Order: sequence, then structure tokens, then C-alpha cells
Amino acid sequence: MGDLYRFGISLDRELIDAFDLHIGAQGYRSRSEALRDLIREELVRKKWTEGGSVAGAIVMTYDHHKRELVNRLLDIQHDFHDIIISTQHVHLDHGNCLEVIAVKGPAPSVEELSTALKVLVGVKHLNLSVSAAE
Repeated sequence: MGDLYRFGISLDRELIDAFDLHIGAQGYRSRSEALRDLIREELVRKKWTEGGSVAGAIVMTYDHHKRELVNRLLDIQHDFHDIIISTQHVHLDHGNCLEVIAVKGPAPSVEELSTALKVLVGVKHLNLSVSAAE
């Protein structure tokens, strides 16, 4: 983080009390830490909506016995090789797998990959988590 800059804000008592309860439950040590996280989150959301570069992870579980699913998953991942940094495959049990795909690239491409995987028959759950790439 660069130079520290201090500023003041005015909030209704009801809003600041609710915020203090919320950040206390989250474990924040100060309002400043919580506000920094809220600002960062909003900036990442802005990058996402404007198609900026993001980094993140796609986490999915799927039935590896589903006919042709594994081949489709691999084909799609090869189609998006330019934004996939790495993958990790875990055998959860005899029939279920967990895959974590680390991605970095333009937000629209990351979303396209996530959607292409999510809609496949046999994918049980998929979650995409993104952050700023820089």
C-alpha cells in the first residue's frame, strides 16, 4: 500500500451502529480495515462489469461416470488455454471429482469459461470467485 491518506465521513448513527455490528461479527479490528475491503470489492466489481482483467478460481464438482463429461471438460479447458493458469483435480470418492481451475484474463472470457463448464450435464456445482488481476 502507498502513502496513507486520512479522510472523514459523515454517517447516520443508525448506519454506523449497524456497520460496527457487522464488522465486529466479521472480526475486523477497525472501520478502516472494513472500508478498505469494501472499496477493493467495489473496484473488482467495476473491473468485472467493464470487462477488465481479473484473476480467480473456478471450483466445481462433477460425476466422472457421466458419459463423455470428462472429454467435454478437457475440450473446453483446451479452448480456454490462454486464460487457464493451472488446474487441480481431486477424487472425492469413487464417482465424484473436484476440480479447481485457476484463471487470469479478461472478465468476459473468464465468465464464458465458467458458464461453458457449468451447463454441462454431470457438473453438480460450480462456483466462480474473482479478484483483481493486479
